[in-house]
Amino acid sequence: MTQTEKVARIDAAGIYYRDLNARLREMVNNGASQVELVNVCGQRYIGTNLNRPAEIAIYGTPGNDLGAFMDGPRITVHGNAQDGCGNTMNNGEIIVHGHAGDITGLSARGGRIFVRDDVGYRAGIHMKEYGEKKPVLVIGGTAQDFFGEYMAGGAVVLLGLNLKEGERHRAKFIGTGMHGGVIYLRGSVDSYQLGREVGGATLEEEDFNTIRKLVNEYAGYFGGDVDEIMKLPFTKLVPLYLRPYGRLYTP
Repeated sequence: MTQTEKVARIDAAGIYYRDLNARLREMVNNGASQVELVNVCGQRYIGTNLNRPAEIAIYGTPGNDLGAFMDGPRITVHGNAQDGCGNTMNNGEIIVHGHAGDITGLSARGGRIFVRDDVGYRAGIHMKEYGEKKPVLVIGGTAQDFFGEYMAGGAVVLLGLNLKEGERHRAKFIGTGMHGGVIYLRGSVDSYQLGREVGGATLEEEDFNTIRKLVNEYAGYFGGDVDEIMKLPFTKLVPLYLRPYGRLYTP
């Protein structure tokens, strides 16, 4: 490991995840504003509970729950991320130059996640918002089933940039149990792909402004022609009910 006043570097090869996270936390708490982790291979919980501004670059494949409970740093993954990326994240950014696994953005209550390629199952599950704090998940590729399940707030954007012309998103049960927030899909989906608790809505000017802003940010991280991306129509999905399963818990 080498460290200067503001830049730190850790070779993670063979380091147990708890030891790696302890060293990362110590560096950030001691004022390191930029940290590079190289040779990362499956170490879990990287960035958990970090609550100071810092730029963390990861080279390799971090394990589950990257950035869990994080509150401020920006993590950039130069590779793929595994399951639970951004679990209960409060603030900050996670930028993945590759794919992300299942339950990406699980219970995020703030912050922003940008994934260049695809995500797995149940991405955006249980995302929530409070006041001005609204989490955002932007995915450049496509997603597996139960996308946006039980969403209670925030915004997710699915761009499908890797789909061929005329090819649709394949996810089913989109928005199942959703009772807050909004889903923006580039292109369209069939009604049978939607959960019973979600339906289409008219895109307003505010929606277009939000989408364009997020697409601009996505292109800033990963490249792409914003105007070309915006040419294909977007579908807006919102919850039909405030408490879709409330009757199950009342006498």
